[in-house]
Amino acid sequence: MTGTAALLVERGRTHGDFDDNAAVAQALKAAMRRSAGWQRLSPAQAEALEMIAHKIGRILAGDPAFRDHWADIAGYATLVADRCKGESHHHASNRR
Repeated sequence: MTGTAALLVERGRTHGDFDDNAAVAQALKAAMRRSAGWQRLSPAQAEALEMIAHKIGRILAGDPAFRDHWADIAGYATLVADRCKGESHHHASNRR
Protein backbone atom coordinates (compact mmCIF):
# COMPACT_ATOMS: atom_id res chain seq x y z
CA MET A 1 0.00 0.00 0.00
CA THR A 2 1.40 3.39 -0.95
CA GLY A 3 1.76 6.22 1.51
CA THR A 4 -1.19 8.02 -0.06
CA ALA A 5 -3.40 4.92 0.05
CA ALA A 6 -2.51 4.30 3.69
CA LEU A 7 -3.27 7.93 4.54
CA LEU A 8 -6.66 7.71 2.83
CA VAL A 9 -7.55 4.57 4.78
CA GLU A 10 -6.59 6.26 8.05
CA ARG A 11 -8.49 9.45 7.19
CA GLY A 12 -11.52 7.36 6.24
CA ARG A 13 -11.66 6.11 9.81
CA THR A 14 -11.78 9.60 11.30
CA HIS A 15 -13.22 11.71 8.47
CA GLY A 16 -15.68 9.21 7.01
CA ASP A 17 -16.65 8.73 3.39
CA PHE A 18 -15.47 11.65 1.25
CA ASP A 19 -18.70 11.80 -0.77
CA ASP A 20 -20.82 11.94 2.41
CA ASN A 21 -18.55 14.62 3.88
CA ALA A 22 -18.68 16.65 0.66
CA ALA A 23 -22.49 16.45 0.45
CA VAL A 24 -22.97 17.72 4.00
CA ALA A 25 -20.32 20.45 3.72
CA GLN A 26 -21.60 21.71 0.36
CA ALA A 27 -25.21 21.81 1.60
CA LEU A 28 -24.15 23.85 4.63
CA LYS A 29 -22.05 26.22 2.51
CA ALA A 30 -24.90 26.74 0.04
CA ALA A 31 -27.29 27.59 2.87
CA MET A 32 -24.80 30.06 4.33
CA ARG A 33 -24.25 31.76 0.97
CA ARG A 34 -28.02 32.20 0.52
CA SER A 35 -28.21 34.06 3.83
CA ALA A 36 -28.75 37.82 3.64
CA GLY A 37 -25.81 38.32 6.00
CA TRP A 38 -23.28 36.49 3.84
CA GLN A 39 -22.41 39.63 1.86
CA ARG A 40 -21.54 41.49 5.06
CA LEU A 41 -18.78 39.04 6.01
CA SER A 42 -15.12 39.81 5.63
CA PRO A 43 -13.08 37.29 3.63
CA ALA A 44 -11.70 35.88 6.90
CA GLN A 45 -15.18 35.47 8.39
CA ALA A 46 -16.50 33.79 5.24
CA GLU A 47 -13.53 31.45 5.05
CA ALA A 48 -13.80 30.52 8.73
CA LEU A 49 -17.49 29.68 8.31
CA GLU A 50 -16.72 27.58 5.24
CA MET A 51 -13.97 25.72 7.08
CA ILE A 52 -16.29 25.15 10.03
CA ALA A 53 -18.89 23.73 7.61
CA HIS A 54 -16.16 21.46 6.24
CA LYS A 55 -15.35 20.23 9.76
CA ILE A 56 -19.05 19.67 10.50
CA GLY A 57 -19.17 17.51 7.39
CA ARG A 58 -16.32 15.42 8.78
CA ILE A 59 -18.04 15.09 12.14
CA LEU A 60 -21.28 13.89 10.54
CA ALA A 61 -19.61 11.59 7.99
CA GLY A 62 -16.83 10.31 10.20
CA ASP A 63 -15.98 9.88 13.86
CA PRO A 64 -17.87 12.47 15.94
CA ALA A 65 -15.57 11.76 18.89
CA PHE A 66 -12.41 12.65 16.96
CA ARG A 67 -11.14 15.57 19.01
CA ASP A 68 -9.30 17.30 16.18
CA HIS A 69 -12.58 18.05 14.37
CA TRP A 70 -13.87 20.00 17.37
CA ALA A 71 -10.54 21.66 18.10
CA ASP A 72 -10.31 22.83 14.48
CA ILE A 73 -13.78 24.40 14.71
CA ALA A 74 -12.74 26.22 17.88
CA GLY A 75 -9.54 27.34 16.17
CA TYR A 76 -11.30 28.86 13.17
CA ALA A 77 -13.81 30.62 15.43
CA THR A 78 -10.94 31.96 17.54
CA LEU A 79 -9.11 33.29 14.48
CA VAL A 80 -12.15 35.39 13.60
CA ALA A 81 -12.93 36.40 17.17
CA ASP A 82 -9.36 37.67 17.56
CA ARG A 83 -9.87 39.89 14.51
CA CYS A 84 -13.13 41.43 15.71
CA LYS A 85 -12.81 44.98 16.91
CA GLY A 86 -15.40 44.76 19.66
CA GLU A 87 -19.14 44.72 19.27
CA SER A 88 -20.80 46.33 16.30
CA HIS A 89 -23.38 49.00 17.04
CA HIS A 90 -26.06 46.78 15.52
CA HIS A 91 -25.41 43.95 17.97
CA ALA A 92 -25.00 46.20 20.97
CA SER A 93 -28.38 47.82 20.37
CA ASN A 94 -30.12 44.44 20.14
CA ARG A 95 -29.08 43.27 23.59
CA ARG A 96 -31.75 42.50 26.14
